[in-house]
Amino acid sequence: MSHETVIELQNVGVSYTRRAGLMRGQKFWALHDVSFDLHQGETLGVVGHNGAGKSTLLRLLAGIMAPDRGEVISRTDRVSLLSLQAGFVPHLTGRENAILSGILMGLSRKEVLARMQDIIEFSELGEFIDEAVRTYSSGMRARLGFAVAFQADPDVLLVDEILGVGDAGFREKSALAMKQKIASDKTVVIVTHNPETIIDLCNRIVWIHNGVTHAIGEPRELLRQYQESFRHGGPRGVRLGEPKQVGIV
Repeated sequence: MSHETVIELQNVGVSYTRRAGLMRGQKFWALHDVSFDLHQGETLGVVGHNGAGKSTLLRLLAGIMAPDRGEVISRTDRVSLLSLQAGFVPHLTGRENAILSGILMGLSRKEVLARMQDIIEFSELGEFIDEAVRTYSSGMRARLGFAVAFQADPDVLLVDEILGVGDAGFREKSALAMKQKIASDKTVVIVTHNPETIIDLCNRIVWIHNGVTHAIGEPRELLRQYQESFRHGGPRGVRLGEPKQVGIV
């Protein structure tokens, strides 16, 4: 793993406006103060309870949205977000969505078409590849997105809670594909609630709590602290500012 920084986040905050009444909105900060560097070739895990800001963080890293304060410095333009929520066009077929997604990830139409059979085989969609995506289950959509992202081969792959989709066979296949991606010195960011996935794949963990970088560190020790925090109602002493460093590797 190189120590070259691919993406750098400096005191990043993201806010949304939530409806608080008939005529007024209320500002809500999904992220308050997040800072860390993503290194070339590393696999970084992101943990935090539901609503902590993890998916918002991935959208920032992907360049889908800009921060309302702070700065995101990216040194690559080939970043792909793989998510159950990542949108396909519902009325288009799986094949048409694969072409569109591949182009958005930086491939030419010709390149996507050349890799289409591999996409179909990996996703295990068979004849359903020519059915409208609106008829797909969430697992089918995730399998298609996973297959396209791997064929697109981005410099940075962002994975949001999709490694557990499908049956046991597909989960094993996708985990093996992810390990091969990691071994090829690709940069990967994974959001998952599965501790085994984090221990097995990640070099470091970023722990996000209430929109703040609570800690950054070595997976086993930080995961132990994260899981222990649930027994006490969440981490104590969280504040804006520098995150706690735990066994950095």
